[in-house]
Amino acid sequence: MSIVFVPKKLRGKAKVNQETIQRLLDENEQLIRCITEYMQKGRAVECVQYQQILHRNIVYLATIADASPDNIPPSTNSTSSDASTLVNGHGETP
Repeated sequence: MSIVFVPKKLRGKAKVNQETIQRLLDENEQLIRCITEYMQKGRAVECVQYQQILHRNIVYLATIADASPDNIPPSTNSTSSDASTLVNGHGETP
């Protein structure tokens, strides 16, 4: 659940571990399957509650990812250096 939905007195108290994250990912997979099935049957109204839960889970997982210091991308990524070269106007081929 997103931190937005957690009362201020409880924020920062929950322990996030790999098991919790995996459980949310598994739940999201089931929600997506359910939403897809309802949409294929033309029952879009029933999808709304599942979409809200999926959104809440995704926001929560994104909050965890943003707060995690382990997710810093490496600075030696050749793709990003290639892109910056093109943006700066260098690296053009004759």
